[in-house]
Amino acid sequence: MDFSLNDHQKLIRDTVRQFMEAEVRPFVKEMEKAEKFPAEAIKKLGEMGCCGMLVPEEWGGPGLDTVSYVLMLEEVARVFTAMSTALGVTNSAVQAPLLLFGTEAQKKKYLRPMATGETLGALCLTEPAAGSDAAGIQATARRVRDQVGVGALAGPEPRRAQTFPAALTGVGASAPTFTAAPTPALAAEELPSGEVYLLNGTKTWVTNGSAAGVLLVFAKTDPAAGGKGISAFLVEPGFAGFRVGRHEDKMGQRSSPSVEILLNDCVVPVENRLGEEGQGLKIALSALDGGRIGIAAQAVGLAQGALEETVKYAKQRKAFGKNISEFQAIQWMIADMQTEIEAARGLLYYAAWLKDTHPNKMGASASKAKLYASEMVNRVVYKAVQAHGAVGYSRETDVERMYRDARVITIYEGTSEVQRMIISRELLGKAS
Repeated sequence: MDFSLNDHQKLIRDTVRQFMEAEVRPFVKEMEKAEKFPAEAIKKLGEMGCCGMLVPEEWGGPGLDTVSYVLMLEEVARVFTAMSTALGVTNSAVQAPLLLFGTEAQKKKYLRPMATGETLGALCLTEPAAGSDAAGIQATARRVRDQVGVGALAGPEPRRAQTFPAALTGVGASAPTFTAAPTPALAAEELPSGEVYLLNGTKTWVTNGSAAGVLLVFAKTDPAAGGKGISAFLVEPGFAGFRVGRHEDKMGQRSSPSVEILLNDCVVPVENRLGEEGQGLKIALSALDGGRIGIAAQAVGLAQGALEETVKYAKQRKAFGKNISEFQAIQWMIADMQTEIEAARGLLYYAAWLKDTHPNKMGASASKAKLYASEMVNRVVYKAVQAHGAVGYSRETDVERMYRDARVITIYEGTSEVQRMIISRELLGKAS
């Protein structure tokens, strides 16, 4: 049993760490305060291959292993959790299903630009009345005959692909508004030839929703069939009937936009359906399963950052005539933090290794890693703030931001309660 990283994995970890320290850390506080999306930094990471790490070279990615991917996310989350969320969604939640279920044409049009970092992806599953109960979504997709041509139905503007706006790449930019650059119009002979879907509904908590060039949207093509009637669609923000609604005013990860997506007879070409009709729930669950490994990596990275801040502060802060690192209470906090991080990292790397080498034997490994790591990070950041005392409650410290950023990790990509259901069912059988 070999737990060591290979030389290439170490190089990836060290390269991303150096980038985050030099290019991102100096600006985190200002970006957080301004709620500014780290567009330029993500674009640079994309040039390094971090926006499509699991995508094969033929589709523009480096075709790396899952362990390398989680090492990248760890290093990003260690410095700026909100940035790791954007990267995790586009890598795992959107590209992975597209790679698995997409047609050659879909991969050429959407996967390559995401893999190279030219654009980002977003996942539209959650609704106001459907969170953990993914089968309970109410959004609908109705297939209709296009009598006037998809070009006319799509409105006067050409289809648009989202890019990173220059106005938001500098520190101190105003509130996050994202612009789109038009892609070349399709030639007449390339236009879809007959039928379209009209999507209606509201999606909430859409990460990257206001910055994405393609959104993976789930809607019911057969509402009477319940979960078996869900289908998946690749939607561009320039499609007629698509609109970005309100931005959530969140507790943490404020530089990662979570928005409402409004679909009002949104016109989607038939060829933009991902997979077959009725395959949507299967596609969604596959996206979430892979995404949970990414969330566990995010949790481990954030916890590592909080531990490092605590160790540094404990060595500097004096009380009662000596550094607080000399007090047993602080020592025990740090020891517990380190031990829990290493335990979570073990579960994480094992799940990542299984995904690469024995995907059919993964079982609940991703859920175990996500469950433990997400709850671990909340215990760690609690101790980090406690060790800092009153200053840990100040917005001037990194641990205060980390405390807020960590809270959602037990909720998104499947709550802790859902992870426990998945784990117990593997042990007791689905009938339980």
